[in-house]
Amino acid sequence: MFEYGYNTFYEVLREHAQNRPKATAYFIDDKKINFSRMLLKVDTFARFLEFLGLHKGERIGLVMANSLEFIIAFLAAQKLGAVPVPINNFLKEDEIVYILNDCEAKFLVASAKYSKELQNIFAKTGVKKIIWEGEYNGLDENNIAFSEILANLESHEKITQPVDIDDIATIIYTSGTTGKPKGAMLSYRNIFSNILGIEKLLKITPKDRFIVYLPMFHSFTLTVTILMPLYFGSAVVIIRSIMPFSNIIKQTLLKRVTIFVGVPDVYNALSKAKLPWYFHWFNKVKYYVSGAAALPEETLKRFRKKFKKGVLLEGYGLSEASPVVAVNLPKKQKPKSVGPAIPGVRVKIVDEDMVELKTGEIGEIIVKGDNVMQGYLNRPEATAQTIVNGWLKTGDLGYMDEEGFIFIVDRKKDLIISKGINIYPREIEEILLTHPLIKAAAVIGIKDEKSGEVPVAYIELEDGAKLSEVEVKRFLKEHLANFKIPKSVYFIKELPKNATGKVLKRVLKERING
Repeated sequence: MFEYGYNTFYEVLREHAQNRPKATAYFIDDKKINFSRMLLKVDTFARFLEFLGLHKGERIGLVMANSLEFIIAFLAAQKLGAVPVPINNFLKEDEIVYILNDCEAKFLVASAKYSKELQNIFAKTGVKKIIWEGEYNGLDENNIAFSEILANLESHEKITQPVDIDDIATIIYTSGTTGKPKGAMLSYRNIFSNILGIEKLLKITPKDRFIVYLPMFHSFTLTVTILMPLYFGSAVVIIRSIMPFSNIIKQTLLKRVTIFVGVPDVYNALSKAKLPWYFHWFNKVKYYVSGAAALPEETLKRFRKKFKKGVLLEGYGLSEASPVVAVNLPKKQKPKSVGPAIPGVRVKIVDEDMVELKTGEIGEIIVKGDNVMQGYLNRPEATAQTIVNGWLKTGDLGYMDEEGFIFIVDRKKDLIISKGINIYPREIEEILLTHPLIKAAAVIGIKDEKSGEVPVAYIELEDGAKLSEVEVKRFLKEHLANFKIPKSVYFIKELPKNATGKVLKRVLKERING
C-alpha cells in the first residue's frame, strides 16, 4: 500500500505555494497564474464560502464550464471539508434539479452561460445562493458574482475542522446510462491512491505540462488533468472549449505541453487531421493518454503511424474507481488491451457467482484497492450490489492474459445473446470502423421472437460518403460469422454521445423501441 503524505488537495496546493511560489500553476487565455497567487484566490473564495455558512461535510454543486474558477471553487470547498459536486453541464434543468436535490446542496457555483437551465433552481431545490462565473445580469443578495469575491484578495488563515484523508473529497454522478444518475462518493484516499499508482508507471515531474480541454466535471478529466498535475506541481494549460479543435493543437505547441489527455474521438480526429509541417518539429508531447471510452484499434494504428515521438497509452477506468483501473505501459503496449492494473489495484475476471476464471476466459471485471469508492450517496442497496466483499463489480466483460494485461470485450449489459450464443457488439463495431467510409458505429441488441436477441447497427458515415445496408453486410461477412451480422443497418447523421464521446446506446434502444 501507499504512504500518503497529504490529507487533502488543498494541502498540496499550500505546499507548492510555500516551496515554489513563483512557479506557473495554470495557463489560461493569455494569462499565467503561479502557485502563490492561486493559493490566495482559493483562500479568499474559501473565506467567502465559510461566511455564507458552508460547513464540513456539506455538498456544494458546480455547474461550470472549463475555467480557473472551477478549480478555485473545487479546492476552496475542500479546504473547509465541504464536498464539491461537479455536475455535467450538458444536462437539462430537470436532470440538474435531481442531482442538486439528491446531494442536498445549499450552494451552487455556476457559469453564466448555463443560466437558462438554472433559472428555476431556487424554486425547485434547496439551493440558497448561486455564485456566478462570467457575465450574469441578475445579481442580487442570492446571486453573487465570482469576480467580486476575488476582487479583494485576502489571506485567510482561520483553521476550520481538520479534514481527514478518509473524508469525502468529491461526489461524481455517473452518466446515468440506465435510470437516474448515482453519486459515487470518492474520498481523498481514493483519488490519491489513483495518482500514486500512476506515478509508479509514468515519469511525471514539475517540468511537465498538461492540457485540459475535456469537461472538468468528468472523473477522468478531474483526476488525470486537474488533481494529478497539482500533486506533481506540473503546470496545466486550461482550454475553455474543445472547439475550435485547431486551438487545442496551437496551444499544445505554444505552451509546450508534454502530457496530452484525450478521448477516442480526439485521437480519431488527430489521426486524420492535416497538421502543419512544423507540428512534429515543435511537438513536445511524450505521453498521449486515452480514456473514458474504448479506443478503436483502427484509430490506434493510424495514430501511431502519424505520431512517432510520443507514446499513446490507452487506459481503463470508471467513476466508481476514482477512476483509473489500468493503463498500458510506456515501454510495453498490446493492441486491443487497456494494459495491466495500476499499482495498488487488484483486478480479477469472475463468473456470475464471482468465482475467478482461468487466464483467457471471458467474465466480469472486478476491482479492489484504495481507489474503490465509499459507495453511492443515499443508495445503500445499489452500493451493496456494486461492492461485494470490497470488490467493485464494474459491469464490464473482459479477460486477462498471462502477463496480466486486460482486454475489454464489452459492457455486460450490452452483451447480445442470440440463440444461446454470446455476441459482443464491440467486436462488430471494431470491424465496421475499419471501413474507410464509416466514421463511427454502434451495435445494440433488440428482442427477436426466434433468436431471443439480434444485433442491429447504427452507422455514422464520413462527410459526403454513401453506403448501402447491403454493402455494409457484405463487408461484414468477409470478417465475421453469419450469426454476428446485424439484422438491420441504420444510417444516422450523428450518434448520441455523452460529454466524453461514449455512445449512449440506451438512446438508440429507445429509438427502436419507440
